[in-house]
Amino acid sequence: MQPEFQTLVAIKNAIADKKVSAVDAATYYLNRIEQHDQNIHAFNELYRDYVMQRAAQVDAGQITGKLAGVPIAIKDNLCTPYGHTTCSSKMLANFKAPYMATAVQKLEDEGAIIIGKTNLDEFAMGSSTENSAMGMTKNPWDTTRVPGGSSGGSAAAMSADFAAATLGSDTGGSIRQPAALCGVCGLKPTYGKVSRFGLIAFASSLDQIGPFTRTVEDAALLMDVICGHDAKDSTSANLPPADHSLQLHKPIENLRIGIAKQYMSDSNEPAVTKAVENAIDVYKSMGATIVEVDLPHTEYGIPVYYIVATAEASSNLARYDGVHYGHRTKNPSDLYDLYAASRAEGFGDEVKRRIMLGTYALCSGYYDAYYNRALKVRRLIKQDFDKAYEQCDTILCPTTTGVAFKAGDKTDDPLAMYLNDVYTVNANLAGIPGITVPGGLSEEGLPVSIQLYANAYEDAKLLRIAQMFQTATDYHMLRPELG
Repeated sequence: MQPEFQTLVAIKNAIADKKVSAVDAATYYLNRIEQHDQNIHAFNELYRDYVMQRAAQVDAGQITGKLAGVPIAIKDNLCTPYGHTTCSSKMLANFKAPYMATAVQKLEDEGAIIIGKTNLDEFAMGSSTENSAMGMTKNPWDTTRVPGGSSGGSAAAMSADFAAATLGSDTGGSIRQPAALCGVCGLKPTYGKVSRFGLIAFASSLDQIGPFTRTVEDAALLMDVICGHDAKDSTSANLPPADHSLQLHKPIENLRIGIAKQYMSDSNEPAVTKAVENAIDVYKSMGATIVEVDLPHTEYGIPVYYIVATAEASSNLARYDGVHYGHRTKNPSDLYDLYAASRAEGFGDEVKRRIMLGTYALCSGYYDAYYNRALKVRRLIKQDFDKAYEQCDTILCPTTTGVAFKAGDKTDDPLAMYLNDVYTVNANLAGIPGITVPGGLSEEGLPVSIQLYANAYEDAKLLRIAQMFQTATDYHMLRPELG
């Protein structure tokens, strides 16, 4: 078997059955990255020697597990004791973590091989992977366009077949939005399903680690591995381990698909509307019932998100001051200058913008007017979803308003950039799971997608519903042609 554009499950089985060696699989991906990543820049760092050593140990039977020999790339905000963990920021350009992120440790415990770390918007703040101190990542379908963000490197690496799967983080859509623009599957689990230990924090009440894969089946397998309670993460849900793969291929009977009028906006590009309408027809053909649901506070999602997320970012990034962590300015005139200059030099413009917004929202005299009020509306958004799920099993909607936009088109207009997350942020505010799956191509030949939501901790059900769509379609088999 050739590893080229194979699913994670297929590669895992081929290595286990000795149809392909772990060394050959690793060599394939490393060679492909070497050949094509200079045009895409999905990776910040590769671990060639480490990869080949682990692969040889798998072939020798010294490393075993559910993912033995499978090459996986991880977003460069997940800590590992080998290599650097930079968050694509000058602030952490030379940072070497002293510990391993729990999600990554679980992958390695099952024999996976971490092939490298992928590019992102600095500190995961952005929707295009243009805000990276390491340089922007390009979309494999059209290198003049963005891959989305902030996990654009992970999405591009998956789309370009640089790894069997990748991990990203999702604070307001940072897995689902780039997955949509790059034509792959992206899952944001329920908040607390996957440990955040070792994920460098952006907004602690919103961040969640999740997979990019070629298929829903691959995502379910990765969830089986990385989810579960972790005593090192106080927000980790203390629930029995879930088997997301167990009933994945069993369709849900009497399925109720919720459609919210707030998501079917006239501002959506025709290709996006067509993809959602097509998905409705696909589910109808499988016996699903379409139910109209109301999410009346949807319009407040973006402003609430950009208050809550920036406030938490202001707090989380206070530690990077040139003394405790991160870049330190040379020859400061005094202690104040040390702090101020280190942060001014270490952070990029977007990170500075969000720190200032968050600090302002938390200031005395403004806390109740902004932050406290945002928390109240966040609760109303959660209640909207709770009420909707009394009527339906899942909510079907777009992931983005359009296809991947040209690089540079929105860098001068932060508000236009923020609106890219209009269909994704509310899932993070409510803590519910969401998944993006490929839904076809636009007239320009660019990926479009559909997005599905489910109630909190119903990740296994969500994957089953997404699998029904993928079984009935072949959009996940579409591939970009790399130059």
